[in-house]
Order: sequence, then structure tokens, then C-alpha cells
Amino acid sequence: MESKFKLPTETIELPSKGVLYPEDSPLASGTIEMKYMTAREEDILTNQNYITQGIVLDKLLQSLIVTKDVDFNQLLIGDKNALFVAARILSYGNEYKFTYAGAVQTVDLSTFDNKPLDESLYKDRKNEFELELPHSKNKITFKLLTHGDEKAVQKELDGLKKINKIESRDVTTRLKHTITSVNGQRGQSEIRDFVDNWLLAKDARILRDAYTKYSPDVDLTFTYTDELGGEEDAVLPITFQFFWPEA
Repeated sequence: MESKFKLPTETIELPSKGVLYPEDSPLASGTIEMKYMTAREEDILTNQNYITQGIVLDKLLQSLIVTKDVDFNQLLIGDKNALFVAARILSYGNEYKFTYAGAVQTVDLSTFDNKPLDESLYKDRKNEFELELPHSKNKITFKLLTHGDEKAVQKELDGLKKINKIESRDVTTRLKHTITSVNGQRGQSEIRDFVDNWLLAKDARILRDAYTKYSPDVDLTFTYTDELGGEEDAVLPITFQFFWPEA
């Protein structure tokens, strides 16, 4: 039976415009329908189990998405960022106040636009790109990370921290999940050996620049005033407080 109650929704444009999703995915349309936050979603935000596991924001976003049959694990990180911003605007309005650099900052979230997308960079909806590393001349392919990939990265990092709580392997772990082949070799053992022992730091920087070039996203840059009165640019942090400023 159809409910007598109605919830307002909005159609959100994805930064990727859907060009990197399979044709049979609802994400391929380049848009997602999202509802306004209700008391149920505020329950999600206060769920201590979700907060402890670090999944509270993902659970919130999944609850707000109205479009049917969306595979959340397929969602590109840049598209996910855009949905977070849209969800915050729909829930609490454009103005967002937060503490950064020791002072209260205020930004208008409606001014954050999707980065311009050069659709000629993407072929056959394939999330894989070729790159010859200029210093070592190794040829690699890499992909843009999805929500599912990020979960795998975090799971591996959590496992590594149990073994060694001092050493940080965030950079190399992320690279191991980003690179999909090295000189035609697609085996995980070859890729991990390459990242650990053969990837030059200056080539790694080139790869990160290429990743940024290909990655659709929302531009989260904002300007703040530093302690000396000068203006600096930074990237807006999306944390638990983004949706629950009073927490």
C-alpha cells in the first residue's frame, strides 16, 4: 500500500557524469536521487556502533540514496564526496561553521562546484588508465578508487597497524590498490613488489598527479585566514561533525 506521507527528494549530478560506470548500473545516468534527512538518519548519526567502526557517514549516505539498485561499493570517491556535500545542504542548509587552524570558519557549501570533466579522457566506460613513469620508464596502468576499494585499503591498514603500531604504510598501501599492472604484469605479488622496492618517489608523485587529473570530484577548496591575517587555501574536511556540528 502506498504511504500517505511524502518525502521531498533532489536529483544530484555526479562529478563523473556516470562515464566510468557500467552501462547497466544506475550510476551510469550520471545522477542520483537523494531524499532529505529525517529523524531516522539522525538516529544513524548517533549510533555508537557505527561511530566506533568508522562507518557512520557511509550508513547515512546509503540511507539517503533513493535511486534503486545502486551498488554503493561501485561509487567513485569523488562522486561520494559530492553526495556528502549535497546531503549536508539538503539536511542543514548551505552555511557550514567549523573549527580550522584554531579559528571558527564559515563556508557556503552551495559555492562548491564539481570539477570540470574532460570526457575525452575516458574510453568505453573503463576505469583504467595507462601511464609511462618518466624517470624509470616503467609502464603501468592504474584505476580510480571506489568505496569498495577504500574499504579494502582501510582493512589492510588496520591489519598492518596490529602488527606494527609505529610504522605507517598509508601511501604504499593505497598505491598497491591503485596500480592494476606493471609492464603488462597484473599479479598482485608483482605489483606489491614494484611498489615496495622499485617505485621511485618522483615517479610516485607523477602517478598521484595523473590520478588527480583523471579523478572526477567536487572542488572542496576553501579560503581561510591564518594566525598572521593572511589568506590560505585548504581542502574542506568531511568528518562526523560535518553532519552533526554540535557533537
